[in-house]
Amino acid sequence: MNEEVKIAGAAPTGGDTAKLVVSIAFVIGGIVAFYLLAARPDWMRWLAMVAGVALAAIVFFVSQYGRDAWQFALDSRIELRKIFWPNRQETGMTTMIVFGFVLIMSLFFWVLDLILASVTRLFTGHGG
Repeated sequence: MNEEVKIAGAAPTGGDTAKLVVSIAFVIGGIVAFYLLAARPDWMRWLAMVAGVALAAIVFFVSQYGRDAWQFALDSRIELRKIFWPNRQETGMTTMIVFGFVLIMSLFFWVLDLILASVTRLFTGHGG
């Protein structure tokens, strides 16, 4: 927990924002092309959609936003390696404890419901 916080290399510029807008435009263009090519074969429609998304991904990952997203993914992989995963026996025991707790709490709430229903019947005079 004593690791330093890394500061990102460069701040996004106006050009990076423009690349982000162009990337979004490519995605929208791919979707629009999919629907405009309704009379064409399906493979052509899907090719237009995939081309739009692929061009958007290329433009996005060239921008600072894309590089930051890629660095975040790499840092996430490093953090995932630090996680302690329980073995099969620990997982089974924890599951049994949870099921036992759920059973005990369900019995508690069932008894509480019976008591409250009896008290309500006593005060309202309904049910004998």
